[in-house]
Amino acid sequence: MLGPSGHLDTFARDNLPPPDQWPEIRLDGFDYPEWMNAGVELTDRMVERGFGDNTALIGNGRRRTYKELSDWTNRIARALTEDYGLKPGNRVLIRSANNPAMVACWLAATKAGAVVVNTMPMLRSGELSKIIDKAEISIALCDTRLMDELVACAKESRFLKQVIGFDGTANHDAELDRAALNKPVRYEAVKTGRDDVALLGFTSGSTGVPKATMHFHRDILIIADAYAKEVLDVTPDDVFVGSPPLAFTFGLGGLAVFPLRFGAAATLLEQATPAKMIEIIETYKATISFTAPTAYRAMLAAMDAGADLSSLRIAVSAGETLPAPVFDEWVAKTGKPILDGIGATEMLHIFISNRLGDSRPACTGKPLTGYEAIVVDDDMNEVPRGTIGRLAVKGPIGCRYLADDRQEDYVKDGWNLTGDSFVEDEDGYFHFAARSDDMIVSAGYNIAGPEVEAALLKHEAVLECAVIGVSDEARGTIVEAHVVLAKGAEPGELMVKILQDHVKAVIAPYKYPRSIVFTEALPKTESGKIQRFRLKQKPSA
Repeated sequence: MLGPSGHLDTFARDNLPPPDQWPEIRLDGFDYPEWMNAGVELTDRMVERGFGDNTALIGNGRRRTYKELSDWTNRIARALTEDYGLKPGNRVLIRSANNPAMVACWLAATKAGAVVVNTMPMLRSGELSKIIDKAEISIALCDTRLMDELVACAKESRFLKQVIGFDGTANHDAELDRAALNKPVRYEAVKTGRDDVALLGFTSGSTGVPKATMHFHRDILIIADAYAKEVLDVTPDDVFVGSPPLAFTFGLGGLAVFPLRFGAAATLLEQATPAKMIEIIETYKATISFTAPTAYRAMLAAMDAGADLSSLRIAVSAGETLPAPVFDEWVAKTGKPILDGIGATEMLHIFISNRLGDSRPACTGKPLTGYEAIVVDDDMNEVPRGTIGRLAVKGPIGCRYLADDRQEDYVKDGWNLTGDSFVEDEDGYFHFAARSDDMIVSAGYNIAGPEVEAALLKHEAVLECAVIGVSDEARGTIVEAHVVLAKGAEPGELMVKILQDHVKAVIAPYKYPRSIVFTEALPKTESGKIQRFRLKQKPSA
């Protein structure tokens, strides 16, 4: 089933799910050589194809061509192997905001045969520790501006042996940069198999215990050759912009893989607020935007104030469902398409999408070529069209969790069950209904309620709590905490701020409860289990 491997460290392949737990993988139309390295395909190969002088990356006030990116990544790859002892198959964690240096580190580690784990700068040491332990990560590359949490994590870690700093600014003056500077620009990349694991994408899961999704070198190219080619029709003239972190596979695809696969340019923002995105679109005449509906609302308001977004030819919306009013207003104001779609970390990127010339409000679209989607009941029987059920998908990429019993929950009868409820209409278009589990999706971020509850319970003022998602006009859904206070603690605005600041300090700040409701008691079953569904039925404060 699997082709040859170039890994000396066999951890990743050893921890793939048993073959009988895999989804059906359909590779018709996605043919790649038996030996291939995705890092080479996105850099050196592009130079060979004549794109050397094209701009590849824009960020922190600098443009870098494909030739510069190829040389840069080769030097870093040499440093990693020659100075730091990186072996093919070792796991490498990267901690950084979105900037060209992070992309260069990812590509370099991939060229060196590493299995890369990209992480968000907002994660705290406790969250990083879970990732490091799960993937048994020995080497971490970290923007020197973000070292504290990772250094704290390394002091306690059984696995993490080296934390190597790189300069995420345009100065290139940190340990890894200095080691790479003296290296030749030629590098013989590690001969990896197309079925070698190249990337681990971590996702929370509704329990808050992280799951690592395993993606091969071929998968990285498939998402470009499927979605970006078919739906976006990317050309070398395109300039990409977006808000999702590169640590999210949605962001890695939209802001690195897609542009680099087709000789286009990616603009990278460390603080990707709607205002900053608008500035980048106006400055660099960006043509393709990736962000969540929340940001598109802000961009529409900015257009009323005079912002010029006329260079955009496509707006891609994902992370949460696109409300019909935002779709209608965007098309009316810009005359350009806004394409809703759905992807999953387990599937690496978008697999159902609207198309240019075939998009409609309150609709997610149709499966990409090579993918099949159906709506099923709890027994995996396909339901009649027009009926709500669970979304099940097959394609050239599928869920493979790293040593995780939850593999059997996500994959049934060869299908990937995404955790979303959908309706397929009579014309074969898919429409989002709701999440099937308790995952809270807020402004494009997946947030596990139990993780927020655990953070709140660490504060001495909290006796009990339950976290739910509630509707919000600006963010789609927000995290709302229902809190029973300990004796002597006083409810009020001050306590709300204290608890919110506490959560931001314990876990990634974007997970904090934007609404806190103080209550005398939480609804429970006779056995004492909290009934969160009853909290959802109550009007929030």
